[in-house]
Amino acid sequence: MGLEDIPVTVETGAADLTGNAQALLGEIAALLQRMLATGEGGAIDLASLPFSPADRSWLEQRLGRGEVEIRLMAAGLSTFNETACPGVWWVSHHNEAGIRVSELIEVARIPELVAAHPDDVKIGLERLNNLINELD
Repeated sequence: MGLEDIPVTVETGAADLTGNAQALLGEIAALLQRMLATGEGGAIDLASLPFSPADRSWLEQRLGRGEVEIRLMAAGLSTFNETACPGVWWVSHHNEAGIRVSELIEVARIPELVAAHPDDVKIGLERLNNLINELD
């Protein structure tokens, strides 16, 4: 009898789900409801939850992919992927070595980190005014 004669099966799927991903859908829906009512969104830190790889995969499949993907390079790559549920974003932050340091579900019209800060808008206006002045 050789190694090839030993039956090996790999079982994954519903048995590997903890139930946390399913419960998270309700939390996301509540955040969306709050955002619609008050304009206030929120975020759920996936790293702080007892998630199995099956939970993560299940949640990704259920939320799906939307039309928008934002990539931000600042001390590492951050990605903001709209899910198939507008207003729900899957956010990952990586350090300079490419290691994921945080992962969130953010409920917002646009993720807070990518919205232009008023000080940055002021700098942009100054640059445009300088460009306009150089035309004279």
